[in-house]
Amino acid sequence: MDLLGFIDHITIISALFFIFGLVLIVVEMFYPGFGAPGTIGVILLFFAVSMTAKTVLEALVLVGIILVILGIVLKMVLQSAKEGRLAKTLVLSESLRKESGFSGTEDLREYLGEEGIALTPLRPAGIAEINGAKLDVVSEGEFIEKGRKVTVIKTEGRRVVVREIRE
Repeated sequence: MDLLGFIDHITIISALFFIFGLVLIVVEMFYPGFGAPGTIGVILLFFAVSMTAKTVLEALVLVGIILVILGIVLKMVLQSAKEGRLAKTLVLSESLRKESGFSGTEDLREYLGEEGIALTPLRPAGIAEINGAKLDVVSEGEFIEKGRKVTVIKTEGRRVVVREIRE
């Protein structure tokens, strides 16, 4: 007996839409990106439900089945993202450390103990010229007038702390 004799063409097309729609959404879950497979998958599922369901209740049941299937797949995706193959592609396993020569910010320790001149009033932040370089600096909290001599007392990453040299 021919199986296709019992199934009409609309049922075959809606089943294919259903299968391909689910597959495309699962592909989008495992390989997140632009969203085209997921969008096309949702559209195919919409057509599958609208072609198959004859009543609103049937449509709601089909949508419920689709949501249950996608929920199970999402649980598997999240499990894979934590421990499985997906974790290796989504989670950065290497790190750049100071010991291996990486510095996230410019190291300004070379200016420690150097002297310069305040190019702007430091209230407490401003600009000072130290060893011919214009640097964003901050005073210890006191106001330092423009043109006064300063010395670098501390550096913390890009933060350069200066103190006025009193003569």
